[in-house]
Amino acid sequence: MQDIINEFEGALLSLDRIKVKDILLENSNSGDFLTTSEQIVVPTMESMGTKWENGDIALSQIYMGGRICEEIVDEMLPETNTKRVDDPNLGLVVFQDYHTLGKRIVYTFLRASGYEVTDYGQENSIDTLIKNIKKDNIEILLISVLMLNSALHIKELIAKMKEEKLNIKVVVGGAPFRFDKNLCQEIGADAFATNASQVIDIIDDIRNLS
Repeated sequence: MQDIINEFEGALLSLDRIKVKDILLENSNSGDFLTTSEQIVVPTMESMGTKWENGDIALSQIYMGGRICEEIVDEMLPETNTKRVDDPNLGLVVFQDYHTLGKRIVYTFLRASGYEVTDYGQENSIDTLIKNIKKDNIEILLISVLMLNSALHIKELIAKMKEEKLNIKVVVGGAPFRFDKNLCQEIGADAFATNASQVIDIIDDIRNLS
C-alpha cells in the first residue's frame, strides 16, 4: 500500500488529475470508494501536510493537491442514503485549518450511513462557531484538522464552550491525533476517530452513555 500512496502523492505533486483518478479507480474494491479514500487519499494528504510543516514542499502544492482530491472524491463517493437518523444533532467543522478533504469524507460517510449532519465548513472564529452550534442545538461536534497548530487551537474552543456551559461532546480527527495519542485528552476533547467509519462507533457510544 505504501508504494501506491507514494505513486499517488507523486501524481498529486505533478498535478496529474488523470493519473490521480486512475490510481483510485484501479485500487478500489468493488467500487468501495470510501475505503479507498481512507486508505490512499487521507494518508497521502497527511504525508504532504507533514512535508509542508518540515519545509519540504510548498503550501500551494498541498492546496492544489487537496483541491484535485476533493473534486475526484466528490465524483466517486456514493450518493447519500435517504434514511436519516435524527438524533443526536451532529455538527461538523474544519477549525482554524484550510484542509477540508478529511471533513468531506466524514460528511459523506455519515450521510451515506443515514445520519443528518450540519456542515459548518471551514471556520476560524470561536465566537461564530459557538453561536452557530448553540442555534442548531448541536449535541456532538466533530472537528477535523490536518495541522498540529490547528489541533492545539481546539483547546481554546473547548474552554470557551465550558464557559458557556454547553453540554456538547467534542470528537476530533486528523493527522495530529494519530501521531500523538495523548493529544485528544490534552486539549480536552471527548474522543478522537482515526477514520470515518470509526466516527459511527463513537457516536453510538456517546448515544448509549447519554
